[in-house]
Amino acid sequence: MNTPVSALLERKSPLVHAVTSTMTVAEAVAEMNRHHVGCTIILDGVRLSGIFTERDVLRRVVGAGLDPKRTCVADVMTKEIITITPDTVVEDALLVFTEKRCRHLPVVVDGRMIGLLSSGDVSRWMSDVHRSEAEHLKNYISGGLV
Repeated sequence: MNTPVSALLERKSPLVHAVTSTMTVAEAVAEMNRHHVGCTIILDGVRLSGIFTERDVLRRVVGAGLDPKRTCVADVMTKEIITITPDTVVEDALLVFTEKRCRHLPVVVDGRMIGLLSSGDVSRWMSDVHRSEAEHLKNYISGGLV
C-alpha cells in the first residue's frame, strides 16, 4: 500500500470534467450525465474553486427544495476542497476517503490540479493487486516459481 496515487492516475484517462460556477445545477448535471461521471470540478479560469457531486445535488438542491434550472452551481457546490498530492500513498488516500466521507479527491501540484482520484479507482487498484498476489501465491504453491 506504499504505492503513490500517481501510479493510479497513470492507469486512467487524464481527462477531468469541469464546469464553471455560473452554470445552473441543471446544466452541470446534464454535463455529468453526458460524461457518465458522479462529480465535476468547478474552475474559475484555471483555479480550482469547488467540486460538485451527486451528493451535493441530493442534499443541497433536491433536499432543500431548490429549482435546479434556477440555482447556480456556485450556491450549492462544495467549496472546502480536500486535495492530495501525487506522492500521497494509497493507504493515506483511503484514510481521507473514510474520515472525510468523500468519494473524489483532486490531485494537486503547486496549486494546479493534475488529476482526480475516486474511491472506485482505489477499489479497482486494490482488486488488481489482490488478484495478482493470489496468482503469485498460487504459482508459488504449485511450484510454478523457481
